[in-house]
Amino acid sequence: MEAAVAPAAPAAKTARRGDCHESAADFISRVPDAVLCTIISLLPTKDGGRTQVFSRRWRPLWSAAPLNLEVRTPYPGPGVPVRTSSVSPDVVPKVISQHPGPARRFCFHGLRPGDLHDQAESWFRSRALANLEVLEVGYKVHGEKYLQELILARISLPPSAFRSAPTLLVAKIGYCDLPREMVPSMGFDLLELLSLISVSISADVFRGLLSACRALKSLHLTEVRGARCLQVRSPTLRSICFRDTTGKVELVIEDAPHLVRLLMPFGGRDDCGTIRVICAPKLEVLGPLLPVVSKLLVSQGISSAGLANSVHTVKILSLRCSGYELDGVLNILRRFPCLEKLYVIFHKHKEMDKKIEPQYDRLHPIECLQTHLKTVVFETFLGHDKQLELCFECKSAKQN
Repeated sequence: MEAAVAPAAPAAKTARRGDCHESAADFISRVPDAVLCTIISLLPTKDGGRTQVFSRRWRPLWSAAPLNLEVRTPYPGPGVPVRTSSVSPDVVPKVISQHPGPARRFCFHGLRPGDLHDQAESWFRSRALANLEVLEVGYKVHGEKYLQELILARISLPPSAFRSAPTLLVAKIGYCDLPREMVPSMGFDLLELLSLISVSISADVFRGLLSACRALKSLHLTEVRGARCLQVRSPTLRSICFRDTTGKVELVIEDAPHLVRLLMPFGGRDDCGTIRVICAPKLEVLGPLLPVVSKLLVSQGISSAGLANSVHTVKILSLRCSGYELDGVLNILRRFPCLEKLYVIFHKHKEMDKKIEPQYDRLHPIECLQTHLKTVVFETFLGHDKQLELCFECKSAKQN
């Protein structure tokens, strides 16, 4: 009896193990086609097309999934890696002829005047790209000199680039001219993120573009040219990222009732654009700012009018300094009495950091250090005397 019973137990155990393997191997087959199509639409262009070789069931899914079309930049330049997941411009006509649409995303940063510009126009007019959700398009630029020539030539996008304006959720436009006729009269009803990089645009066209974005949440402006003043009025905008290394562009936030974040990424140059805030009652996140007050008031961060009074809504502030601007840092903190988090990004010491600033008056304590400030983060902290002095000053002010 023992001999008969003993083999039975392993057999049952083996059967259970086989069931698990069979269940795991068949799990993906149980996923609905709609979910598989969503997964395919998120894959890089070539990888999405390769899913057709999996099985008979997968063959029609690529053409049914929203198209994710990323076009490889021709002649990317020395040292620039080639994205193997994208397709070359020569392959695009075949892709859009075999895919009935709709398309989820079209990405091509390799536009060039001439034949390639005309080819792109035919792509935008195809059925496959009729209802885009994500548009990333711009000209290929090799160096500052070519960029200046491109701007002077006023090279714009293909006329049908904004054909999908009513369905766009994300639009990233770079290195081109954006004339009035390019802004569609129908409006960007669903657009949530707009990014303009080295785009030439007039002030009135910029105002018209923003007014056409009725659901905009995030606005990225990098080296925008053609206008001395960019005025922002948006009832839905929640985040602005602004960078101008020429020091010639002023960003005026006239009315942004839901704006929460105002970000100013910095580069290697000291010249920065001016930002003037008129109405942003929910602004909570700001920076990074230069703590040298005179530099701040002239060409960085908030203009003198914006910082004349305390900003009670800001709770998170980022500063960049070398540690030599102790009085400048403490004087800026006085303007934000409700500050809860402070981030200080230390950079390499420059001669401008030695500029004499108004001395911090210790008889008048800083409100945020004594009440609301809970977190202070130092990035790239080297521990030299000036940085340590800044740390001790914040600590002593907090204790007092």
